[in-house]
Formats: sequence, C-alpha cells, structure tokens
Amino acid sequence: MDYTDGAGQPGGAGEAAAGPRPLIYLDHAATAPMLPEAIAAMTEELARLGNPSSLHNAGRRARRVVEESREQIAEAFGARPSEVIFTGGGTEADNLAVKGLYWARWADRPQRRRVLVPATEHHAVLDSALWLAGHEGAEICWLPVDGTGMVSADRLRAAIEPDPGSVALVSVMWANNEVGTIAPVAELAAVCAEYQIPFHTDAVQAAAQVPVHFADSGADALTITGHKLGGPVGAGALLLARGAQPAPVLHGGGQESDIRSGTLDAPAIRGFATAAQVVAKTRDSEAIRLAGLRDDLVARVLAAVPDAILNGAPPGPDRLPGNAHFSFPGCEGDALLMLLDARGIACSTGSACTAGVARPSHVLLAMGADEARASGSLRFSFGARSTREDCVAVGAVIGEAVDRARRAGRS
Repeated sequence: MDYTDGAGQPGGAGEAAAGPRPLIYLDHAATAPMLPEAIAAMTEELARLGNPSSLHNAGRRARRVVEESREQIAEAFGARPSEVIFTGGGTEADNLAVKGLYWARWADRPQRRRVLVPATEHHAVLDSALWLAGHEGAEICWLPVDGTGMVSADRLRAAIEPDPGSVALVSVMWANNEVGTIAPVAELAAVCAEYQIPFHTDAVQAAAQVPVHFADSGADALTITGHKLGGPVGAGALLLARGAQPAPVLHGGGQESDIRSGTLDAPAIRGFATAAQVVAKTRDSEAIRLAGLRDDLVARVLAAVPDAILNGAPPGPDRLPGNAHFSFPGCEGDALLMLLDARGIACSTGSACTAGVARPSHVLLAMGADEARASGSLRFSFGARSTREDCVAVGAVIGEAVDRARRAGRS
C-alpha cells in the first residue's frame, strides 16, 4: 500500500499536477495499517452469512470461524482458548476488566474498594477508575512512577501492604502508549498474587512489538486489540485467567460465557486473528528492525534540535522498539504537529483518544515534567511499513519546524 495524503491540498500548480504527496506515517501507536493477510481474510468473511449464535448451518459455520480465531489468538499470546473473551476493542476490554473486576470483588467483600493504578495509564483505564470513584464508592490509589514512567514492584508492594484486604484490583499497562516505557509485568503480577489480588494489564501497545505471553506474565486479565497490530478496528479481546470472573458491563444474549453479551463480528474477529498470527511469527525480527529505525530517528532529531528531550526509558529492553517520544522546549506540541503535517509527516502529541483537545500530556505530568514540557511533546511511532527514508524525512525538516513553532509561541 502506498500512503498518500488524500485530505491535504497541494501548495501550487506543480504539486497539483503531480498529485497527492506521499504520507510519511509515524503514528502506528494510534492505529496501524491493516496487513494484507488480514484484509483478505476479513473480506472473504464479509461475503459470507451467519450469526455465530444461530443454530442453523450458516450460524454453525460462522461459529467455527469464531472458535478457530479464538484458538489462533490464544496461541499467539500464550493463553488457553477458553481464556479469550472477544470485545469491540481495547477500550471496552479495559472497561470490562476494571469495572467488572471491581464489581465482582466488591460484591464478594464490600471493604474491597481500593483500585491501584498509575496516573500514566491510558484513559480507558484511568476514566474507568475515576467513574468507579464517582459512582460506585471506589477509592483510587495512584501508584507512583519514576522519571521514565516505570512502576516498580517495591512501590506496588508498599501501596498494598498497609491494607491488602481493601484492594479490589491493580491495573498497570504493559507498555505506555505515549512514552513507550515497558513495565515489569511479571514482577507486578507476582506481588499481586502474593495477596490474592487480581492484576490487569493493558497490553494494547505491547502486543505487536514485544513478546506478550499471558500465562508467563502471571496476569489475571490482559487487554489486546486488533487495529494496533494490523487487524481491523472494532475487534479486541480481554484474556481472563481461570478464576478471574468480572461482572458483565454489557447485558444481553449472554455471549462469551455471559461475560460480554453482543453479536460476535465474525469477519472482524477473523481479521484480528489473522493479524495476530502474522505478528506472532514476525515480532522478534520486526522488533530489531524497528529499534534500528527508532535509534536512527532519535539521532537525527537530537542532531537537528540539540535541546530536545527524549522521554521515557532509554532505548533498550525497557522501551518499545517502535516508540520515540520527545519534548521540544519552547514549542506547543499541536503547532509543531501541524507544521510537520503540512510537510506530509503524520505523528501525534499523545494518545489519539484525546486528539482534538489541547492539554498537557497527563503521562509526562505524572512523570514529574512541568506543564510547558508536557505541552510541547510529540510521539513518533513506527510499524510494519516504516522505512529509513521516513527517518531521513523527519530529520530534514524537524529543525526548521521547531524554529517556526518557537517563533509562533513568542509572537
């Protein structure tokens, strides 16, 4: 697929004659292009008929597609097929985990009201926790993070120990969606297991780039979604270990073991599973390639803008291979993003789920950054079709774009 900037208007007659400019897409953390294999599988299924819950032949055929996809996703992420609960995406899976586990734990023992989360979480987790606090009497305990956005097992233990019996659940994302820092998930899950507290991790960003193995992680619940790893938007899953039984958030036909009601989207689920299979086979080699591109981009940006700050963990095992997140002193991130967009470079100021709202990065603020630094940040994220030429293109224009953004900020 050749990316083009279909929405942008060319700047002059020569550009108009040449057609749309190529789009340098460095926002894979927001959404990744669908893999050809996933498009083919989903397209084939879209032409077929059948509700997976129907008992006639067409329904049973659709059910086979769903169950085969369940097995493929379980294999790709180190789970049992029975542990895969399909959802409409990562946000729904996070809501089901946080709200559902809270309700189940509270119903069993009403003193379990504490929800332990870092303030660096994706809003699907943060806002679920805040909703529980506002409507269901939950008490949020914000887990502290260090300057890279990391939560340590020691800090988690210190938050639990004063009153373990009051903790409903713990949720810490596998890899931060903005700065790319990877959490010590197995260590955190082990601490929770000592106190028999359910541990949920949002692995949406991690699933395409680092080995995500549900059984080995020790987590009780794990969120993944299709569109971040080359599958379609609208298909996700919550992996649930045996014994983790969240209360339903959606009620209806009782699909997915009565945990998530709703007609199953067999075409999207098949596309999701196909993408997961491809990712599982290529993830290790792709991680090496993406890390090389990331390191090249970091070098080029820091050469062009020496006072830029690389946020998150240093390049290495504690950082996603395809993530480079910078703060540019004296710039507004939104202004810089639009200047780069005008040059055909697509990146992000942070989570796409809060796009369109000018606000400092809540992740950087939680990491100890001041408001100016948190407001002047950009995320570049790589994926399957990223190339060295993308890094060269950014390096060629980032210095001028930063200068213009700074001048605009002073005017």
